Order: sequence, then structure tokens, then C-alpha cells
Amino acid sequence: MTPFFEQVYEIVEKIPRGRVISYGQIAHKLGRPNGARAVGWAMRYCPEHLPWQRVVKADGSVTGGEYAELRRQLLEGEGVVFLPDGRVDMKMHNI
Repeated sequence: MTPFFEQVYEIVEKIPRGRVISYGQIAHKLGRPNGARAVGWAMRYCPEHLPWQRVVKADGSVTGGEYAELRRQLLEGEGVVFLPDGRVDMKMHNI
């Protein structure tokens, strides 16, 4: 695990229940404003005990390939509201 990955996971660990953060916001917090893809790469290896479902795209889209539906279900279980087009309401749930 790289130091960058560890920093990403430290942020992910602190995301409160019912809230989300974007890949780009994590990158910005780590001083890498153009590093959203690097955060995405780190999230591919995210430890299972972390709230990985709380990291979404900047527009609130849920990613995750085969895990996208599970991610949405987990977020809905936390009270996260989705817009009619399937995106997280970022105004309501962004940290």
C-alpha cells in the first residue's frame, strides 16, 4: 500500500454515515486537485471495513461496476437521497 492510498483511506474512514464525498474532493484535500483518478485507483483496493460506498463522482453518480447497485442500496440504507436521475443529491449529502 502506498502512502497516497493510506491518506485516501484516512479520509474515507472519517466520512459520516448519510454523507458522501467525491473522488475529486478527496484528491483536493490531499493537495492533488487533478488526482481524482488516482483516488479512484486507491478505492479499487479500499479495505472492506471502510465506508467505500460513500465515495461518489462529483455529479453524485454512483460508480462501482458490478457493485454500483450494492453501493446505492447501502447509501439508501443510510438515508442518502437520490435524485430522479439516479444521482446522489450532493447539495443535501456532501460533507
